[in-house]
Amino acid sequence: MAPKDERVRDFLATRRAKITPDMAGIPRGSGARRVPGLRREEVAMLSGVSVDYYTRIEKGDLTGVSDEVLDALARTLQMTGDESAYLYDLARTARRPQRARRQPKAAVSVPQQVQLLIDAMSATPVIALSRRLDILASNALGRALFDMAYTSPTRRSSASAPNLASVVFLDPAAAEFYDDLDDAAAACVRILRAQAGATPHDKQLIQLVGELSTRSTEFRTRWAAHDVGVHRAGRKTLHHHQVGELVLGFEEMTLDSSPSISLSAYVAEPASPTAERLQLLAAWAATTAAAHP
Repeated sequence: MAPKDERVRDFLATRRAKITPDMAGIPRGSGARRVPGLRREEVAMLSGVSVDYYTRIEKGDLTGVSDEVLDALARTLQMTGDESAYLYDLARTARRPQRARRQPKAAVSVPQQVQLLIDAMSATPVIALSRRLDILASNALGRALFDMAYTSPTRRSSASAPNLASVVFLDPAAAEFYDDLDDAAAACVRILRAQAGATPHDKQLIQLVGELSTRSTEFRTRWAAHDVGVHRAGRKTLHHHQVGELVLGFEEMTLDSSPSISLSAYVAEPASPTAERLQLLAAWAATTAAAHP
């Protein structure tokens, strides 16, 4: 008997619970429903598979499941692109479990040319993130913007990389830094969940999720929801302890030469109060650097 994957079970069950009959185009009928979303037999019917086959899949067995069936399930459960990618990652692990274990080591630093690129963007705060949300590198303005992460008690030592998920869930100062802490928490969990699908045997990721689950009830609750997603662009409002409120757009960029690293760049509207405050932040960063060479 094929081993069951609890991630598959919980992910499909939580997606199914989110899709109402109305959303799926199924008449409600007159009888009371015992489940908040679709029934298993409804998912099976809409996906063109038998109830027994779908039940086997939802119990955590993706072995031998074709791409066509995965696509059908993604359509039926109205998955986002990131959710579909996560489902395919789970299927890849089921199909080739040994290959899934032989994963490249996660980045712990950035290549020199990446650091040079970051430093060249001197007027824009830029940080380089690992897929576990470690800040691997930054330019001077990025370091100043996320100063609270570098000085956070969640950082194990001055030699270790700050971790944004640890800051969000374990550092009380995060509530002052992030204007929308709920959104920041949701984004962290979605990103880590997606990465857990792509690299299920990443020991450091497993350790991070275990620590956060143990120390944060909120993280544990959010993790159990199995929400998946990647923040590629948007807006954030941050409150910096030196310059005050900053309303910033952000863009996330991946590098072909270093696919496990993403660059997050933060931009202000020209001639806005935030643009002026970024200039003040740059001056503060230069003064701080001069005082601590």
